[in-house]
Amino acid sequence: MADSYNKYHIETSELHPWDRDESFQDIMAQQLKHAPWLGLSIVLHLLVFVILYFMPQSQVVRDEAPLVLTPPEEVEDIEEIEEVEEEPEPEETQDEPILQDTEVTETEEVTENFEEFTDVKESAFDSDAWNSAVGLGGGAGGKYGGRGGGRGGLGRGGKQTARAIELGLEWLKDHQDENGQWDADDFMKHDTEGAPCDGPGNPVHDIGVTGLALLAFLGDGSTMRSGPYKEVVKKAVRWLREQQDDTTGLFGTNNSNEFVYNHAIATLAMVEAYGLSDYRVLQGNAQRAINYLEWHRNPYSVWRYQPRDGDNDTSVTGWCVMAYKSALDFHLEVNEQAFKLAETWFDSMTDPVTGRTGYTDRGGWSSRRAGDHATIFPREKGECMTGVSLLIRFFLGKKPDEDKLMGKQADVLLAKPPVWNTNDGSIDHYYWYYATYALYQFGGRHWTTWEKSLNTAVVQTQREDGNFKGSWDPAGVWGEDGGRVYSTALLVLTLEAYYRYTRLVR
Repeated sequence: MADSYNKYHIETSELHPWDRDESFQDIMAQQLKHAPWLGLSIVLHLLVFVILYFMPQSQVVRDEAPLVLTPPEEVEDIEEIEEVEEEPEPEETQDEPILQDTEVTETEEVTENFEEFTDVKESAFDSDAWNSAVGLGGGAGGKYGGRGGGRGGLGRGGKQTARAIELGLEWLKDHQDENGQWDADDFMKHDTEGAPCDGPGNPVHDIGVTGLALLAFLGDGSTMRSGPYKEVVKKAVRWLREQQDDTTGLFGTNNSNEFVYNHAIATLAMVEAYGLSDYRVLQGNAQRAINYLEWHRNPYSVWRYQPRDGDNDTSVTGWCVMAYKSALDFHLEVNEQAFKLAETWFDSMTDPVTGRTGYTDRGGWSSRRAGDHATIFPREKGECMTGVSLLIRFFLGKKPDEDKLMGKQADVLLAKPPVWNTNDGSIDHYYWYYATYALYQFGGRHWTTWEKSLNTAVVQTQREDGNFKGSWDPAGVWGEDGGRVYSTALLVLTLEAYYRYTRLVR
């Protein structure tokens, strides 16, 4: 049986494969006749391949999500950035002098051509009526007021206030270093003729005073693209960028105990420079600065000197909230939970009966340095932390007709108006800054009464002599720390309350 298969022979008409003359192509064609769907599939795949091969690359990646926290590579030299052409200003007419804007240039002598309008209402709240909140800023299509609605425009503050702002800005311009910074302790090196200015500050605050000075120019309406002080703004922004750590986002160093003040002020200035100038190249700097503040903030609470150590205070927190609010308005990423935590902090520091807000204790007083500082500048002479609290409540969307504490706080501030008295320690530029912004927002009799004292204490004490012209003596509580640059920048900002922010409640 083993060889039985050899007995059988199968006859077939088909040729053996090795006896065929057909080519490989003929065989494939023959097989394709029996498999039409296979052929169709091959043709379709080839067609799709050809379409994808010749499709432009931009269409292939059109749905890729944009990066939010990592902006495009920044141009290091601001001068290389293409600038947007300024829109021409509307022609001035003789029929509507109130709407005309007085242009100020860097080279012109300080002028007196500001119109005084006695019939302009200084407050939207003269009737003590409260309307809906409109958010931070507003005005003519913008989040912030600016010169167009302020000095030389609607006459707010009058001719004397406008002139004081102009003189102050000119002094700051003349004492800016070529690299863009303001030197807290050596600014007088620019006084090459005549008696040099006195009033040096502490050099550890160069970051902070540069930020304040930059804010003063931005608050007056100049940006990196336009305005009479455009070059001043550009140089200051460039210097601040150079001082920022690319990894942490911190401006300067953490060598001083109060370094976070410098960083918070510089952050607010950088965010506004970015947003008001619409310079995308600054987005990374502004966002990293905000990111540092978020990292520094205490978990489930607010801010103080050292990062995340569980210690909090009202003063540092005020600057940080303003920086966060500005960042949010200019579409940067912000942890909005911080606003709720700040509101909780301010509530916990405010005495519900008196309305006074403390620095680190409920209903307490502002801080003073160790030693005889509190003797020279008695705490009870001012209400700085109450001013911080009232202003931030506006920033957080609070309304006086709903939050009764705000009325009590306004009363606390009004009871201690600005007084320039070098003999009793009542000079506190920091207090006047916050209280002025808070009461301008509050309006009504509180604002009109405060404004009169502000004019006497600030406008009428500005220096008019020699190299001092336009500056203010650093005679206040923190003058020894910030010096003449600090006092001048902060008081210019104070007078810009008429238009730096439009009213939050109308």
